[in-house]
Amino acid sequence: MKNEKLIDLYTPQKLYKRLFPYMRGLLKYFFISVLAMVVVGVTGPLFASLLKPIIDNGFVEKNLELMKWIPLEIIGLFIFRGIANYINEYTSAYISNRMVQVIQRDLFAKMMMLPVGYYQENSRGRMMSRITNDARGITAAGFDVITVLAKDGVTVLGLLAWLFYLDWQLTLITFATIPLIAWCVRVINKRIRNLASKSQNDLGQVMQILSESIDGTRVVRVYGGQEYEQNRLDITNKTLRSLAVRRQSYTSIGSAVTQLLIASSLSLILYVAAHRATHSGFTAGDFMSFLSAMLMMFDPLKRITNMSSVLQGGLMAADSVFRFLDEPEEKNQGKANLSAPIGDIVFDDVVLCYSNSDKNAIHHLNLTVKQGTVVALVGESGCGKTSTVNLIPRFYDVTSGELSIGGINIQNFELKNLRSQMALVSQDVVLFNDTIANNIAYGTSHATEEDIIQAAKAANAWTFIKNMPLGLKTQVGDQGMKLSGGQRQRIAIARALLKDAPILILDEATSALDTESERLVQAALDTLMKNRTTIVIAHRLSTIENADNIVVMHQGQIVEQGRHEDLLKKNGRYAFLHKMQFGDQRH
Repeated sequence: MKNEKLIDLYTPQKLYKRLFPYMRGLLKYFFISVLAMVVVGVTGPLFASLLKPIIDNGFVEKNLELMKWIPLEIIGLFIFRGIANYINEYTSAYISNRMVQVIQRDLFAKMMMLPVGYYQENSRGRMMSRITNDARGITAAGFDVITVLAKDGVTVLGLLAWLFYLDWQLTLITFATIPLIAWCVRVINKRIRNLASKSQNDLGQVMQILSESIDGTRVVRVYGGQEYEQNRLDITNKTLRSLAVRRQSYTSIGSAVTQLLIASSLSLILYVAAHRATHSGFTAGDFMSFLSAMLMMFDPLKRITNMSSVLQGGLMAADSVFRFLDEPEEKNQGKANLSAPIGDIVFDDVVLCYSNSDKNAIHHLNLTVKQGTVVALVGESGCGKTSTVNLIPRFYDVTSGELSIGGINIQNFELKNLRSQMALVSQDVVLFNDTIANNIAYGTSHATEEDIIQAAKAANAWTFIKNMPLGLKTQVGDQGMKLSGGQRQRIAIARALLKDAPILILDEATSALDTESERLVQAALDTLMKNRTTIVIAHRLSTIENADNIVVMHQGQIVEQGRHEDLLKKNGRYAFLHKMQFGDQRH
């Protein structure tokens, strides 16, 4: 029942209403395409009408003069039809691909504006499937249906008009099967809807498995997970195959039954027509023209009835695409601008509870980060360090309490402006499959090559960059895989230096590095932290001993804070964590 309700929200009328704005700027091509479709549709009945004089006047009455011109008219008709068909297909392809491009752009733009929490609660593969598959599915369904209805609809109507002109009584027999065909299509559509919905979800699962297998290729290989991943993909693909086969079988059954009903109607018409030809003035030309028109109706009717399957797939794609586009974006009602000097960052009785949890991640947290100081957050995994830091760039909004910068609630700042005053260097460095220069200058469009070099030097990265064959133009590979861990960290630090933001967030930027790389990265970080308000998430306590304030967290709350030596003397939780890492050694 759930799927039925989803589909009902996007009826064909609503689908086209949502698609219409994407036609702006394309209406000229659309009208040309529709006109060409109509021309192609009209040529079918015209061809059928030319058969009557050929038989009656040419073969029966031996009118040789007429026989000279009608074949030329037929050739001219099909030349005209070919030109119109080319115009139709060219403009249709242009419009549909342009619409795909615009819809994919809107989907990607929407994805960039969704809250961070959305990514944690929804499948990445499903989001990718929306952009790559559903966008094409919705335009294919929307425009293909218009194409078929316009082109084949005109053909069928024209042929029916010609049939009525030849013999209205015979033509009425063709309408006897319409109620049966309509009932058959309705029953088949109901089955196809449910299968189309399931296929959408399974296709997203395939994308998810592929994405995870690519991102985790090293883990897969080391732990021998190839067979497991292959089995996961095979199981999902098997389900997809089964759904596709069942969907096609229903489509084929519907098409076969429809064709049988049409064929039965045509057989009855042929029988009656033959009988009338022997007892009335129904000429041989009438009979051949009538027969040709009936046969010419067969393929257009078949395509029209098969459109139900395409339309159902389009409705499911529309449901997926437009529901995604209707998802609420990050809240951004603020108008204030944040600029240096920024002032203090103050957490005032802050509570954070994630939407998918009934337990507070942060519980009544009070903390002041003085401007220009270094504050380190320490504690065991899951104690709330990352959740606390994620509130500053508003990856999440506080559930209650207030977080302010310079005495202004951060929700009053314009979101882009707020984040423009922050730089982030994390343990999991994000590099893009681009040049070193573009990765360092990412988000800083005004940077010159000299600015990039200076940032690289300050980050202790220039030494290895200049020794590369292409220097700053070196491609770093997917997620920076062509660089070592230390090199990736220093590129990330150079990026933060170039941005020159007054607020710096560090998420254990020296973990998992060898001694030499750690020394170089730590030196670069020392340069980066000068004269900035810095919040450090620390796992290695040795890296934050000189912090102005060390905040010890436990179960979402602050249990201790102070300088390194003072906390050790208290012999509390910080001393316990220090002892766990260093034994009884004191620093």
